[in-house]
Amino acid sequence: MSKCEQCIVRQFSSLKALTKDELLRMADCKTSYTIKKGEPIFEEGEMTNGVYCVKDGVCKMTKLSANGKDQIVKLVKAGELLGQRSMISEQPANLSAVALEDMEVCFVPKSEILHFFNQNNQFSMNVMKTICGDLKEADDHMVSMAQKSVKERLAETLVYLEENFGTNEDGSLRIQLSREELAGMIGTATESCIRLLSELNKLDLISISGKKIVLKDKNKLKRLSE
Repeated sequence: MSKCEQCIVRQFSSLKALTKDELLRMADCKTSYTIKKGEPIFEEGEMTNGVYCVKDGVCKMTKLSANGKDQIVKLVKAGELLGQRSMISEQPANLSAVALEDMEVCFVPKSEILHFFNQNNQFSMNVMKTICGDLKEADDHMVSMAQKSVKERLAETLVYLEENFGTNEDGSLRIQLSREELAGMIGTATESCIRLLSELNKLDLISISGKKIVLKDKNKLKRLSE
């Protein structure tokens, strides 16, 4: 995990703007971790003091609600960075990051990231674009929560999971969320989520086997989500 210039994170994130010398410098100062499924990378309220590069695996970004439940705000996959916003704003993390599967991540200290930020204009612009993209996603999510029914949000989320994270060999969604996690993602009670999944199953839009969900008619699910 030592060659930053060959890493997937560099290809798909703000780091693609770094020069070879900057990537070598980053390789010398980073720390690599294996995060087990269910373990936090960082928790809401922590000072991150740097950026986490997701080399492999998927994590959920969650917000603790007033009733003590975690709501999934977004999912983050390999090639993305975590902690940019709180590092630049010098504020505690607004969300928790928890592994949905075993992950490989690298931590780059704040001092190094800020050095690149100050010396490399394209890198700093890329970081700003990423943060603006996150804000757009948050705006779209807020509108979806306010204007769409729970069934529409569920259909939208199932399509999102397939299009962004793919499927297993049997056609089931690769990211297998618990019913509670899926309910938290669409902003409803677990019981309502289970009932709506059953409805979609009866309509032959999906098939369910335990935790596994197969999208049988993605086009109809897309139309339903709109």
